[in-house]
Amino acid sequence: MQQERNRIQRGKKVCYFCKEEETPDYKDVVTLKRYISERGKIVNRARTGVCYKHQRGLSNAIKRSRYMALLPFSVSVR
Repeated sequence: MQQERNRIQRGKKVCYFCKEEETPDYKDVVTLKRYISERGKIVNRARTGVCYKHQRGLSNAIKRSRYMALLPFSVSVR
């Protein structure tokens, strides 16, 4: 019973791109940075709440922006 009171119920995550009715674009670096971890990895769908269709486009957009040198491939950690 104690565990049930401490458990926080979360609502279902809604896809940002479906809600805003837009697609991931490699030139929109500010939006793409939201979906990259502090180590430079692409964050998975379970953590971001992006739908399957937009996650595929998002990963391609991140890879393109890395190739165009708009985003770093990795972050140097000291």
